[in-house]
Amino acid sequence: MYVNDDPFRLDGKVAVVTGGGRGIGMMIARGLLRAGATVYLSSRKAAELDAAVAELSAEGPVRAIPADVGTADGIATLTAELSNRVDAIHALFNNAGATWGAPFAEFPESGFDKVFSVNVNGVFLLTQALVPLLTAGAHDKDPARVINTGSIDGLRAPMPGMNNFSYSASKAAVHMLTRHLAGELAPRILVNAIAPGLFESKMTATLLTGGAEAIGAQLPLGRIGRPQDIAGIAVFLASSASAYITGAVIPVDGGLSTTR
Repeated sequence: MYVNDDPFRLDGKVAVVTGGGRGIGMMIARGLLRAGATVYLSSRKAAELDAAVAELSAEGPVRAIPADVGTADGIATLTAELSNRVDAIHALFNNAGATWGAPFAEFPESGFDKVFSVNVNGVFLLTQALVPLLTAGAHDKDPARVINTGSIDGLRAPMPGMNNFSYSASKAAVHMLTRHLAGELAPRILVNAIAPGLFESKMTATLLTGGAEAIGAQLPLGRIGRPQDIAGIAVFLASSASAYITGAVIPVDGGLSTTR
Protein backbone atom coordinates (compact mmCIF):
# COMPACT_ATOMS: atom_id res chain seq x y z
CA MET A 1 0.00 0.00 0.00
CA TYR A 2 1.25 3.47 -0.88
CA VAL A 3 2.05 5.59 2.19
CA ASN A 4 3.98 8.85 2.20
CA ASP A 5 4.00 11.75 4.66
CA ASP A 6 5.29 14.26 2.08
CA PRO A 7 2.23 15.36 0.05
CA PHE A 8 4.32 16.13 -3.04
CA ARG A 9 6.29 12.87 -3.17
CA LEU A 10 5.22 9.93 -5.33
CA ASP A 11 7.47 7.21 -3.90
CA GLY A 12 5.80 3.82 -4.28
CA LYS A 13 3.32 5.06 -6.87
CA VAL A 14 2.93 3.63 -10.38
CA ALA A 15 1.98 6.07 -13.14
CA VAL A 16 1.05 5.46 -16.77
CA VAL A 17 1.62 8.18 -19.37
CA THR A 18 0.21 7.74 -22.86
CA GLY A 19 1.77 9.78 -25.63
CA GLY A 20 4.88 9.51 -23.48
CA GLY A 21 7.49 9.30 -26.20
CA ARG A 22 7.95 13.03 -26.72
CA GLY A 23 6.74 16.55 -25.95
CA ILE A 24 4.40 17.10 -23.03
CA GLY A 25 4.31 13.37 -22.29
CA MET A 26 8.04 13.36 -21.62
CA MET A 27 7.75 16.52 -19.52
CA ILE A 28 5.11 14.79 -17.40
CA ALA A 29 7.15 11.60 -17.12
CA ARG A 30 10.32 13.40 -16.06
CA GLY A 31 8.49 15.23 -13.30
CA LEU A 32 6.86 12.03 -12.02
CA LEU A 33 10.17 10.17 -11.99
CA ARG A 34 11.92 12.94 -10.10
CA ALA A 35 9.13 12.83 -7.51
CA GLY A 36 9.76 9.10 -6.98
CA ALA A 37 7.17 7.34 -9.15
CA THR A 38 7.64 4.31 -11.37
CA VAL A 39 6.48 5.31 -14.85
CA TYR A 40 5.13 3.30 -17.77
CA LEU A 41 5.24 5.16 -21.07
CA SER A 42 3.06 4.25 -24.03
CA SER A 43 2.71 5.51 -27.60
CA ARG A 44 2.34 4.14 -31.12
CA LYS A 45 6.02 4.42 -32.06
CA ALA A 46 8.31 1.88 -30.41
CA ALA A 47 11.52 3.60 -31.54
CA GLU A 48 10.36 6.89 -30.05
CA LEU A 49 9.52 5.15 -26.78
CA ASP A 50 12.90 3.44 -26.64
CA ALA A 51 14.62 6.80 -27.09
CA ALA A 52 12.49 8.32 -24.34
CA VAL A 53 13.28 5.48 -21.94
CA ALA A 54 16.98 5.82 -22.68
CA GLU A 55 16.84 9.56 -21.95
CA LEU A 56 14.70 9.27 -18.81
CA SER A 57 16.17 6.15 -17.21
CA ALA A 58 18.68 8.20 -15.20
CA GLU A 59 15.73 9.86 -13.44
CA GLY A 60 14.13 6.66 -12.13
CA PRO A 61 12.39 3.41 -13.10
CA VAL A 62 10.73 3.91 -16.50
CA ARG A 63 9.42 1.29 -18.92
CA ALA A 64 7.81 1.32 -22.35
CA ILE A 65 4.71 -0.40 -23.74
CA PRO A 66 4.01 0.39 -27.41
CA ALA A 67 0.27 0.69 -28.11
CA ASP A 68 -2.13 2.82 -30.15
CA VAL A 69 -4.82 4.05 -27.77
CA GLY A 70 -6.84 5.26 -30.73
CA THR A 71 -7.81 1.65 -31.45
CA ALA A 72 -9.56 -1.09 -29.49
CA ASP A 73 -6.64 -3.45 -30.13
CA GLY A 74 -4.17 -0.91 -28.80
CA ILE A 75 -6.15 -0.37 -25.62
CA ALA A 76 -6.47 -4.12 -25.12
CA THR A 77 -2.71 -4.54 -25.61
CA LEU A 78 -1.80 -1.80 -23.15
CA THR A 79 -4.31 -3.04 -20.56
CA ALA A 80 -3.06 -6.63 -20.82
CA GLU A 81 0.59 -5.62 -20.56
CA LEU A 82 -0.02 -3.43 -17.53
CA SER A 83 -2.10 -6.14 -15.85
CA ASN A 84 0.77 -8.57 -16.33
CA ARG A 85 3.34 -6.20 -14.86
CA VAL A 86 1.64 -4.38 -11.97
CA ASP A 87 -1.00 -5.06 -9.34
CA ALA A 88 -2.14 -1.45 -9.12
CA ILE A 89 -1.93 1.91 -10.90
CA HIS A 90 -2.01 5.12 -8.89
CA ALA A 91 -2.13 7.65 -11.73
CA LEU A 92 -3.17 7.43 -15.38
CA PHE A 93 -2.19 10.33 -17.61
CA ASN A 94 -4.32 10.26 -20.76
CA ASN A 95 -1.92 12.42 -22.75
CA ALA A 96 -1.84 10.80 -26.20
CA GLY A 97 -3.17 13.22 -28.78
CA ALA A 98 -3.69 13.72 -32.48
CA THR A 99 -4.36 16.81 -34.55
CA TRP A 100 -5.36 17.63 -38.12
CA GLY A 101 -5.15 20.86 -40.04
CA ALA A 102 -6.93 21.84 -43.24
CA PRO A 103 -8.89 24.85 -44.50
CA PHE A 104 -12.56 24.83 -43.55
CA ALA A 105 -13.82 24.10 -47.07
CA GLU A 106 -11.44 21.18 -47.45
CA PHE A 107 -11.56 19.69 -43.95
CA PRO A 108 -12.31 15.95 -44.33
CA GLU A 109 -14.44 13.62 -42.24
CA SER A 110 -11.33 11.54 -41.63
CA GLY A 111 -9.83 14.55 -39.85
CA PHE A 112 -12.55 14.20 -37.22
CA ASP A 113 -12.49 10.40 -37.08
CA LYS A 114 -8.75 10.18 -36.45
CA VAL A 115 -8.58 12.99 -33.91
CA PHE A 116 -11.62 11.96 -31.89
CA SER A 117 -10.57 8.29 -31.85
CA VAL A 118 -7.41 9.22 -29.95
CA ASN A 119 -8.31 12.40 -28.09
CA VAL A 120 -11.77 11.44 -26.85
CA ASN A 121 -12.61 7.78 -27.46
CA GLY A 122 -9.17 6.68 -26.31
CA VAL A 123 -9.40 8.70 -23.09
CA PHE A 124 -12.74 7.17 -22.18
CA LEU A 125 -12.02 3.59 -23.23
CA LEU A 126 -8.56 3.36 -21.64
CA THR A 127 -9.86 4.83 -18.39
CA GLN A 128 -12.73 2.34 -18.47
CA ALA A 129 -10.32 -0.56 -19.07
CA LEU A 130 -7.92 0.46 -16.29
CA VAL A 131 -10.50 1.14 -13.56
CA PRO A 132 -9.76 -2.20 -11.82
CA LEU A 133 -6.04 -1.39 -11.56
CA LEU A 134 -6.79 2.19 -10.52
CA THR A 135 -9.22 1.01 -7.86
CA ALA A 136 -6.53 -1.32 -6.55
CA GLY A 137 -4.22 1.70 -6.26
CA ALA A 138 -6.73 3.85 -4.38
CA HIS A 139 -6.22 4.59 -0.70
CA ASP A 140 -8.87 6.03 1.63
CA LYS A 141 -6.75 9.15 2.19
CA ASP A 142 -5.23 9.26 -1.29
CA PRO A 143 -7.50 8.17 -4.16
CA ALA A 144 -6.19 7.00 -7.50
CA ARG A 145 -5.94 9.61 -10.24
CA VAL A 146 -6.85 10.07 -13.88
CA ILE A 147 -5.33 13.19 -15.43
CA ASN A 148 -6.38 14.08 -18.96
CA THR A 149 -4.49 16.42 -21.27
CA GLY A 150 -6.89 19.00 -22.65
CA SER A 151 -5.87 22.29 -24.26
CA ILE A 152 -6.55 26.00 -24.12
CA ASP A 153 -7.96 25.43 -27.61
CA GLY A 154 -10.79 23.64 -25.81
CA LEU A 155 -11.34 26.63 -23.51
CA ARG A 156 -11.57 29.38 -26.10
CA ALA A 157 -11.71 29.52 -29.89
CA PRO A 158 -8.33 29.26 -31.63
CA MET A 159 -6.98 32.27 -33.50
CA PRO A 160 -8.22 32.88 -37.07
CA GLY A 161 -6.27 30.75 -39.50
CA MET A 162 -5.76 27.94 -36.99
CA ASN A 163 -7.56 25.31 -39.04
CA ASN A 164 -7.55 22.64 -36.32
CA PHE A 165 -11.34 22.28 -36.14
CA SER A 166 -11.44 18.69 -34.92
CA TYR A 167 -8.63 19.25 -32.41
CA SER A 168 -10.29 22.18 -30.63
CA ALA A 169 -13.64 20.37 -30.59
CA SER A 170 -12.02 17.21 -29.21
CA LYS A 171 -10.28 19.09 -26.41
CA ALA A 172 -13.51 20.77 -25.36
CA ALA A 173 -14.95 17.25 -25.27
CA VAL A 174 -12.03 16.10 -23.09
CA HIS A 175 -12.80 18.85 -20.59
CA MET A 176 -16.46 17.86 -20.31
CA LEU A 177 -15.58 14.15 -20.23
CA THR A 178 -13.22 14.93 -17.34
CA ARG A 179 -16.06 16.48 -15.35
CA HIS A 180 -18.44 13.65 -16.21
CA LEU A 181 -15.94 10.93 -15.24
CA ALA A 182 -15.09 12.78 -12.04
CA GLY A 183 -18.68 12.36 -10.88
CA GLU A 184 -18.86 8.77 -12.05
CA LEU A 185 -15.63 7.55 -10.46
CA ALA A 186 -15.64 9.47 -7.16
CA PRO A 187 -14.59 8.94 -4.44
CA ARG A 188 -12.05 6.19 -5.19
CA ILE A 189 -10.69 7.78 -8.39
CA LEU A 190 -10.19 11.51 -8.94
CA VAL A 191 -10.36 12.83 -12.50
CA ASN A 192 -8.85 16.18 -13.51
CA ALA A 193 -7.47 17.77 -16.67
CA ILE A 194 -4.51 19.93 -17.60
CA ALA A 195 -5.15 22.47 -20.38
CA PRO A 196 -1.69 23.41 -21.71
CA GLY A 197 -1.00 26.53 -23.69
CA LEU A 198 2.09 27.00 -25.83
CA PHE A 199 4.95 24.56 -25.13
CA GLU A 200 7.68 23.39 -27.44
CA SER A 201 6.64 20.15 -29.11
CA LYS A 202 6.24 18.61 -32.53
CA MET A 203 2.59 19.69 -32.52
CA THR A 204 3.46 23.36 -31.93
CA ALA A 205 6.50 23.56 -34.24
CA THR A 206 4.61 25.53 -36.89
CA LEU A 207 3.34 28.04 -34.33
CA LEU A 208 6.88 28.65 -33.09
CA THR A 209 8.53 29.22 -36.47
CA GLY A 210 8.82 32.90 -35.56
CA GLY A 211 10.95 31.97 -32.55
CA ALA A 212 9.93 30.89 -29.06
CA GLU A 213 11.11 34.13 -27.42
CA ALA A 214 9.33 36.38 -29.91
CA ILE A 215 6.08 34.42 -29.70
CA GLY A 216 6.30 34.09 -25.93
CA ALA A 217 6.79 37.84 -25.52
CA GLN A 218 3.22 38.31 -26.76
CA LEU A 219 1.75 36.22 -23.92
CA PRO A 220 0.66 37.67 -20.54
CA LEU A 221 3.63 36.14 -18.69
CA GLY A 222 6.06 37.01 -21.46
CA ARG A 223 7.20 33.51 -22.36
CA ILE A 224 6.07 30.12 -23.61
CA GLY A 225 5.75 27.21 -21.22
CA ARG A 226 8.78 25.43 -19.79
CA PRO A 227 9.03 21.69 -19.06
CA GLN A 228 8.91 22.32 -15.30
CA ASP A 229 5.57 24.11 -15.69
CA ILE A 230 4.00 20.87 -16.91
CA ALA A 231 6.02 18.70 -14.53
CA GLY A 232 4.84 20.72 -11.55
CA ILE A 233 1.12 20.47 -12.27
CA ALA A 234 1.49 16.78 -13.15
CA VAL A 235 3.17 15.95 -9.85
CA PHE A 236 0.62 18.00 -7.93
CA LEU A 237 -2.36 16.24 -9.54
CA ALA A 238 -0.79 12.79 -9.02
CA SER A 239 0.14 13.43 -5.39
CA SER A 240 -1.80 13.47 -2.15
CA ALA A 241 -1.52 17.28 -2.22
CA SER A 242 -4.50 17.27 -4.62
CA ALA A 243 -6.60 14.68 -2.77
CA TYR A 244 -9.56 17.09 -2.42
CA ILE A 245 -9.74 18.14 -6.09
CA THR A 246 -11.74 16.40 -8.79
CA GLY A 247 -13.45 17.53 -11.99
CA ALA A 248 -11.09 20.48 -12.43
CA VAL A 249 -9.70 21.71 -15.75
CA ILE A 250 -6.54 23.65 -14.98
CA PRO A 251 -5.09 25.97 -17.65
CA VAL A 252 -1.29 26.00 -17.79
CA ASP A 253 -0.91 28.70 -20.39
CA GLY A 254 0.75 31.75 -18.90
CA GLY A 255 -2.60 33.46 -18.45
CA LEU A 256 -3.64 33.42 -22.11
CA SER A 257 -7.07 31.85 -21.59
CA THR A 258 -7.82 33.67 -18.34
CA THR A 259 -6.71 37.24 -19.03
CA ARG A 260 -7.32 37.67 -22.76
